[in-house]
Amino acid sequence: MSDTEPQTASGKVLWHFLMSLDGFVAGPNHEMDWMSGVSVRPGLHDEYIETTGAVLGGRDGWNVVNENRPYGGAWKGPIFVLTHHPEDALPADDVTFLNCGPAEAVRIGLEAAGGKNLEVFSPTIGRQLLELGLIDEIDLHVAPILLGEGIRLYDNPGSDPIRLHRVHEGDPTLAINARYRPATPRPS
Repeated sequence: MSDTEPQTASGKVLWHFLMSLDGFVAGPNHEMDWMSGVSVRPGLHDEYIETTGAVLGGRDGWNVVNENRPYGGAWKGPIFVLTHHPEDALPADDVTFLNCGPAEAVRIGLEAAGGKNLEVFSPTIGRQLLELGLIDEIDLHVAPILLGEGIRLYDNPGSDPIRLHRVHEGDPTLAINARYRPATPRPS
């Protein structure tokens, strides 16, 4: 499986996550400790640091990770947290709490991004934006780990399937082949 072209700062609404092989982007209580020890290709974080102009997230995730900035604190810029109760949110530098619809949050975030990408770091908000037709691209990095439970990237029981086209040369409907072995060998 080859990687996609490097990310560009073109004013996209980018739903971006590191995800477990079984489809979870966080543990049951938004835990992210499972990400330690996962490697990504060299230069990947720098690529996103350079192309991200603003971040949009949700309140549940913010309440857990509020001291942790994107990309280990290396990225600096405006963060927007969509919430129904901004009045009781813990304030932080460069963070604006929004009480509006997701489409308005995207408009505000893109304006603040200044021509760079707006990264969406919320499964719930990402799902809502996908349904509204406001996601330009979904960018996933699949980690070689099975969590078994947690916060799914996309959880919408009863909905119709959403077909996607892979951003890559060749057939955009071609499935990606991921092949792993358990890190712990099978007992003899």
